[in-house]
Amino acid sequence: MADGAVIDSPPEADSPGPEISGELLAACVHCGFCVPVCPTWDILREENDSPRGRLYLMRAEADGRVDPQGAFAVHIGRCLGCRACESVCPAGVEYGHLLEQARARIPPRPEARRRERWLLAALTDPRPARITYAVARFIRASGLAAGLGRRLPGTVGRMLRLLAATRPTPALERPPAEPGADTTDPESGDGESYVLLEGCVMDGLFGHVHTAARRTLAMAGYREIRAPGQACCGALHAHAGLLVQARAMARANIEAFERADCDWIVTDSAGCGAGLKDYPAWLADEPEWKERAEAIASRVRDVTEILATAMKTSGDSARFPGGATTLQGRVGYDAPCHLHHGQRIQSEPLEILRSVRGLEVEELPSADRCCGGAGLYSLAHPDLAIAVRAPKLAEAQQGAYDWIATGNPGCIMYIGAGLLWSGDRTPVVHPIELVDRAWS
Repeated sequence: MADGAVIDSPPEADSPGPEISGELLAACVHCGFCVPVCPTWDILREENDSPRGRLYLMRAEADGRVDPQGAFAVHIGRCLGCRACESVCPAGVEYGHLLEQARARIPPRPEARRRERWLLAALTDPRPARITYAVARFIRASGLAAGLGRRLPGTVGRMLRLLAATRPTPALERPPAEPGADTTDPESGDGESYVLLEGCVMDGLFGHVHTAARRTLAMAGYREIRAPGQACCGALHAHAGLLVQARAMARANIEAFERADCDWIVTDSAGCGAGLKDYPAWLADEPEWKERAEAIASRVRDVTEILATAMKTSGDSARFPGGATTLQGRVGYDAPCHLHHGQRIQSEPLEILRSVRGLEVEELPSADRCCGGAGLYSLAHPDLAIAVRAPKLAEAQQGAYDWIATGNPGCIMYIGAGLLWSGDRTPVVHPIELVDRAWS
């Protein structure tokens, strides 16, 4: 998050939030196509833990037939929010937006809400986040995160493993430039301009991914423009039902991006990109802001999406020197849910990876299924998250890959943490890190 981007918003009320949109609920025809693709239904085999069952609960709560503090809260809380149901829904139900509205309806238990607010503030509010990430990077660099993470069970061990999975991969560090060699300045491109969403977790723990994104975009001819005042995207808050805070963050970003006057807004985090594209839905009841949100959302591009487009349209092959790379190895690609289902960006990450000669790239068999990370889900529902992740870990290990590639920080952390706990040291990286190393 950018310095000084303080979000001034009223606290969420302890009473249920605005009613769930009846118009969005009415789109569901209860056909059940969504049921078999739902990770929680696949494990629990409980109708109320499927998208269709949760939509029934939402309708019942809206009609006053269900207490939002009872079974409603349990089953809505278990949802990963992966949005796989949206990809198969013939009626186009906007389940992700309904889930956020439903969670806003759940009256929080005071202790749980305080813990949630503290964690979100530590990760996304500029002042405490600066301390949080400085301490986290020190623990990571010292080797304690990986060393203790391999041994400690419980919550502390889980958090250390998540942190260890954020470390840069030494083999992908670019070699030092030779004396007199031309170096690429992200702000010196001669083409279209972009703002990189810096975010909170990405900026705090994945600065190496930001660096890789900036270098590859500069090589593709894009020119970076800074956007002072940009904030956390608000996705973590929206997923938790804290829509007041999410909307405040959305407004702050809209203003910052408008001032920047750029051609594109680029993200290297799938969850953040989906959040930015959801701004019109978050601000649907505020006509002026909705119109501005639509203008911003139309310019949002994932870094793999914008590079894949550039590679197709550019006639200058020298800008994309993947064929000259010495990078060799096998890559298992896993699609982040908010890229694959939320943004429907599916082929582009594979296209840029496969453009690198020397890389053997294949999708994991469950590439379109959730890994179980889902933002803060693995901390709130550890046992269920582990069960969701188990098949993916087995695929990653059986594939004998040199790298697992996925384009979202939560996925990198959760898959990486699982591999570390199992004794497997295969690095989990962002696709843009491999491309950046190949283009060096």
